[in-house]
Amino acid sequence: MRRTLLELALFALLSFFIPLICFLLSGSIQPAAAEPASSAAAEPAAESPAGEPTAAPEPDPTGEEPLLVLDTGSNTVLTVPVRDYVLGSVASEMPITWPDEALQAQAVASHSYALYQKSHADRSSLSGAFLSADPARREGFMTEEVLRSYWGDAYSENYARLSALVDEVLDQILLYDGEPAAACYHAISNGHTEASQNVWEQTLPYLQGVDSPTDRTNPDCEAHFTLTRPQMEHLLTVAFPDYALTDNPSDWFGAQEYTDAGYVARIQVAGQWVRGTVLRRVLALRSACFSIEWQPTEEQFILTTWGYGHGVGLSQYGAHAMAAGGSSWAEILAHYFPGTELGRP
Repeated sequence: MRRTLLELALFALLSFFIPLICFLLSGSIQPAAAEPASSAAAEPAAESPAGEPTAAPEPDPTGEEPLLVLDTGSNTVLTVPVRDYVLGSVASEMPITWPDEALQAQAVASHSYALYQKSHADRSSLSGAFLSADPARREGFMTEEVLRSYWGDAYSENYARLSALVDEVLDQILLYDGEPAAACYHAISNGHTEASQNVWEQTLPYLQGVDSPTDRTNPDCEAHFTLTRPQMEHLLTVAFPDYALTDNPSDWFGAQEYTDAGYVARIQVAGQWVRGTVLRRVLALRSACFSIEWQPTEEQFILTTWGYGHGVGLSQYGAHAMAAGGSSWAEILAHYFPGTELGRP
């Protein structure tokens, strides 16, 4: 028993003095990590994948409160400085190789939409956040960590270029009646952008659709894919369990009605009217501008879509074409958001 007490006493003394000796030898204490990992501007200087040090951290020049972004991949809410959000949004929405004016148009649109969401988002459905994104999948916004992985050895060069472009327009957003505009965006339209009320049932005067003719000439505009009869039957049965599908698949889809921009407003499914935007989600279509054809000999449906995304607001491919044609970022935004004006946040 006495030996056991002596051993315990010796262990306690060693537990106290060994960390103390290590501290005296090191001469410093390592502080606990406290900075968010998602912010390039808030990160301390570090080595890039290419071995070059990044720029020193800079304060957010906007002076705006950080944005709350729901990371849908991890189901956590990120606190992101506005500048970092705009950078990460542009990087996720457009290739870094695109023209300067297109990237800057996207930067102003992302900034404007984020501020619009601060006062209009249903925060109860976003865990208290203003916006949602999936950084790991490069959807909507990318954190600094994801950007490093995505750009690899080109990180320093790409970050420097995009930072310079964003900083030139960071003091400008789109306004309507003096308030931030809902400057939404999508990849490519069907040749004409869609009106907001046809997608979200909210009429916004500056989102009533404009021509975007170069979208139609883009090879990515039109896409085709097939669904077998069992695949289509499963999707429709899960989405519309009360609808009675006949034994003849050619009867499953009927008449269609279209919006002024040429997107499907509604379509008959098993004799019942369904909104085009709803069927787009059910069938995971690229666009609400679509056609469905039954091929009895092949026992499959051929689905054709035109455009990519909801079709409202800025067409990113359209912005690319306008920038390549010599338009400025301000002219691009004026075209896609008529009635808005530029101003400070």
